[in-house]
Amino acid sequence: MNRWSWKKMNDKEMSMIEHLSELRRRLIWVIACFILFMVIGFISAKPVVEYMKNDPAASQISWHVFGFTDALRIYMQVAFVIAIVLTLPVILYHVWRFMSPGLTELERRALLLYIPFAFLLLLLGISFGYYILFPMIIGFMSNFTYALGAEETYGLTQYFQFMFNLIVPVSLLFELPVIILFLTTIRVLNPMILVKFRKYALFLSVVISALITPPDFISNILVAIPLVILYEISIWLSKWVYRKQKEKDKEWEEEFALIKTDD
Repeated sequence: MNRWSWKKMNDKEMSMIEHLSELRRRLIWVIACFILFMVIGFISAKPVVEYMKNDPAASQISWHVFGFTDALRIYMQVAFVIAIVLTLPVILYHVWRFMSPGLTELERRALLLYIPFAFLLLLLGISFGYYILFPMIIGFMSNFTYALGAEETYGLTQYFQFMFNLIVPVSLLFELPVIILFLTTIRVLNPMILVKFRKYALFLSVVISALITPPDFISNILVAIPLVILYEISIWLSKWVYRKQKEKDKEWEEEFALIKTDD
């Protein structure tokens, strides 16, 4: 092996080590922020639970605990959700910083703008799940309880677990436009692919809605419709980004052709 080959291999190895070191440093930052937000979430859990107890959807329900650890489990679940929401911008920022060296200036600016957009979509998903979807499902299920002449008595753990199992997946699915924008920006996806796979996306939306909601038609439709709308919005945004990319590519080609002509 000659000296040049050895130097090239050594530089590649050092570059890999530097990338892994940077990835490790950013993961430490994300984990540290998540732990800090977990503490904040645990402190904030009591007023959050009190707010949920006074919500109209839960005002007619008698809550009980059936185990010694149920209350602590609820505190931890609420703290975890709060920590995830607050950590998301930190995660996206460090992903952006880690990927920045391999992106163009236009791509770096575009991806940085997606961070607040992703945070707002997460809050919108949580609001939709909690204020619209969850009360409608609770009311739908309560009608069957009243039809049987039974009294609603739920365990605290079962109530919150059902709520989080519904709201958290729905809120994460609201991130679809940001994911599509990101993949379009780095040229992994384009609107032609999205349009081509539209029918499969519609089918997948129905399957996902059936998996994360109770087995009733109304709940499935309530989740499937926003997913379909989000996918259509994603196609429109992808077309917008793709058009901007084509314009930049055309400008670059004209500039390159002009330089080549001058030479």
